[in-house]
Amino acid sequence: MATAAKKTPAKKTAAVAAKPAAKKVASKAPAKAAVEVAVKAPAKAAAKASPKAPAKAAAKVSAKAPAKATTKVASKAPAKSAPAKAPAKVAAKAPAKVANKPEAKAKAPSKAPAKKTSAGFDHDAATLKSLWPQLHRGDAEPFPKSAAVLDAWRLFHAGDFKGAMAAGLKAGGDGITVANKAQAIHANYLEKNEKAKLDAFLAVAARAEAQQAAQPDNANAFYLQAYALGRYSQGISIAEALVQGLGVKIKQALERAIALAPSHADAHVALGAFHAEVIDKVGRLLARGQGADARTGLQLFDTALKLNPKSAITLMECANGYVMIEGDRRMAEAEALYAKAASLTPMDAMERLDIEVAKAELAD
Repeated sequence: MATAAKKTPAKKTAAVAAKPAAKKVASKAPAKAAVEVAVKAPAKAAAKASPKAPAKAAAKVSAKAPAKATTKVASKAPAKSAPAKAPAKVAAKAPAKVANKPEAKAKAPSKAPAKKTSAGFDHDAATLKSLWPQLHRGDAEPFPKSAAVLDAWRLFHAGDFKGAMAAGLKAGGDGITVANKAQAIHANYLEKNEKAKLDAFLAVAARAEAQQAAQPDNANAFYLQAYALGRYSQGISIAEALVQGLGVKIKQALERAIALAPSHADAHVALGAFHAEVIDKVGRLLARGQGADARTGLQLFDTALKLNPKSAITLMECANGYVMIEGDRRMAEAEALYAKAASLTPMDAMERLDIEVAKAELAD
């Protein structure tokens, strides 16, 4: 699902799952994360990464992973900020307590189009159920048992991210997942105010961490925390994120998400972006001390492409990661992945945002 996407610069990777991703990492999605830099880590760390992306890593995580690259990629990374950027930073403040109230029993999702939804993506419950395997191939989110939670997802896929967040928080329980993904995607793609964007990522990370305590087997509670922290890190700069030593927490969250859901493509993208980001910022030698290495990163990207080959955020985040790790020798392949992403037909409003990013990068 992508996961989670900002303009995906080549040199930037969220979760996260994550369209669950994102600047490099995340998902739609997903999907780009960073590791704690040793006390002696070089002050050479990269300049502030543009918070906009689609994943693309993050981690442009990847919830379709997928929070925020391109044909014109710098010699070391694809051109603009990737949708699913690898998560890189952890919120300094303690996670807010999230009420684990039981999911509200609501009427079946309304068939009438909700306000602020995108034409063509506002489906009724039966249609959503038939499309669910494709819509959530990136984040491996199970079909909701609660009508209230399903209605929140209806709003999300239709593009009413604020409405989906409100509905998810009201439903509680599994509704927290859609609320977190909706807020992260809105912040990653649509929020213009930088402070509001960063605050939103911190809020998502805090709620997701609290959700982990209430639902320890919920893979997306871990993925979305990593996605949000990755996007946040891109906003304050990967260098600063590494100095603060928050990357380890993001890495651990993504590894836990994959352990709980081995087919979570957005988490693979975001974790791959973590390795790519650290290598890109501190070099291969020092990266090993942070738990990042080129071989592991490349394997994670390869796996993500096998798990979700028709996801725009996955294609862009992997393109970014390949170039960040191996440079110009993967440039032609990265450009081909961007072209493929741009040629896709969107499955929902979030993926449409990712595809628009891919098209913009190719045209740049």
